[in-house]
Amino acid sequence: MASPSSLSVDLSQAFVMAPPGLGEWLVILPPALMITAGALLMMMRHRVDRHGFIAIPALVALVLIDAALLWKVSTGGPVTMMMGRWLPPFGIAFTVDVLGALMALVSALAGLAAGIAALTDISDSGRRYGFFPFLMLLMAGVSGAFLTGDIFNLYVWFEVLLISSFGLLILGSEKQQIDGALKYAVLNLIGTTLFLISVGYLYAIFGTLNMADIALKAREINGAPLMTLSALFILAFAMKAAAFPVNFWLPASYHTPRITVSALFGGLLTKIGIYALLRVMVMLFPVQREELSLVLAIVAVLTMVLSGFGMLAQNDLRRMAGFAVILGIGNMLAGIATGTMVGLSGAVLYALHSILAMTALYLVIGRVKALTGSWTLSAGGGIYSMAPGFAFVSLALFLAVAGLPPFSGLWPKIMLVKASVDIGAWWLAAGILISGFLATIALGRTFLLAYWRPAPESAASVIAGPLTQDRLAAVAILGLAALIVLFGLFPEAPLSLSQQAATGLLDPQSYVRSVFPQGGAQ
Repeated sequence: MASPSSLSVDLSQAFVMAPPGLGEWLVILPPALMITAGALLMMMRHRVDRHGFIAIPALVALVLIDAALLWKVSTGGPVTMMMGRWLPPFGIAFTVDVLGALMALVSALAGLAAGIAALTDISDSGRRYGFFPFLMLLMAGVSGAFLTGDIFNLYVWFEVLLISSFGLLILGSEKQQIDGALKYAVLNLIGTTLFLISVGYLYAIFGTLNMADIALKAREINGAPLMTLSALFILAFAMKAAAFPVNFWLPASYHTPRITVSALFGGLLTKIGIYALLRVMVMLFPVQREELSLVLAIVAVLTMVLSGFGMLAQNDLRRMAGFAVILGIGNMLAGIATGTMVGLSGAVLYALHSILAMTALYLVIGRVKALTGSWTLSAGGGIYSMAPGFAFVSLALFLAVAGLPPFSGLWPKIMLVKASVDIGAWWLAAGILISGFLATIALGRTFLLAYWRPAPESAASVIAGPLTQDRLAAVAILGLAALIVLFGLFPEAPLSLSQQAATGLLDPQSYVRSVFPQGGAQ
């Protein structure tokens, strides 16, 4: 009888034997870097004066890593890293394609801008409460969600960013913040619970949570189970993305935290829900997406148009920005509803634009408060005479948010309208145009009242001065504005990358081959 030590074990049947290459390490570096930086900041919680010297270089490194990762996948195809060396589908896969890398990079740019603005916006008290560690944890959750290839791991990263967002939302412990945090927490926890239920149902049907494996097996299954599962996923992700009718939590909570936190939330968090819808409904369940496309289109129109009226009804600039975030979500849902190459490319392109534009919009509103002493339109005025350069930058940003030329919001709007007309959904195209018109009126009114109108006599007498006096806020706003202008004037590279991302969703063969080089799970 052979001794246990003499038995031959073929580890290649269970483990990845080849050492990971540099490109594979790039896949997990973004969340690992952010978690490490957050832990280091926690260890230095009594030295808040040094937090910026750790957080900003970490965010710069995150941008560089994501840029390298995007270059890697755009030139060489998707990359997969298996945790613990377990072969798929049993190990947890981190799989990155152009869509994931592109979203991660633009999110990192927005996070860097918010981090720079926070150096002056967040006081020592806010730093002691943990702003920068929470920021690192939030970026870890955002990066992990975009880079994972396992749907339960996607849920885990949702939880990571949700926990960190709770901490950021109540930073300062003011009554208004607690009220906003409660509304935010309850609705997001319901959405997270629905997501977890959907994941359990998914595993019961497929026996796997690996996205590439599900994409292969979903072709062989059809009928009621997948329709029910798809409806659950749409509801869960619609709550995360703040789509109608489960979007009322966003304008009730995003105006309560520090403006830098609102900028992070407005730019990043709702886009995670859109990304999840793209990944699950387009790549994994395209047949079910087609069958539910009318529902998605109706939700998109209602989300866009009602949020446009919501923008017009607001006196508080932060609430108006919240409805602007929701309006953008409606545009992205319209692209998903069409399901075509042009529509999906437009949805991806709009998501990239919205990440930059919404982050910049909230930071600009924070500067308006510093200049006028008020968050409201009724009490504002005189900004053009005080800071004409800032007024010019703000006008460019307002035009971009409204989707007007020559800025970044124009091109995805054109693509979404074309995709809607191509499938005969003229009413969807009309919804996109009407919502853009409403946003233009709302933002034009904002510029006339807050910028062009003379300052009322009752305005605060102590005003912060020109934009250039707050140099760190200026760097953040001008950096985002420059990206938005370049995006609009030279759209070739973003358009090409968004088309690559849409191609990867519609034809996930390269994604599957990255996980299963031999052609599928055994």
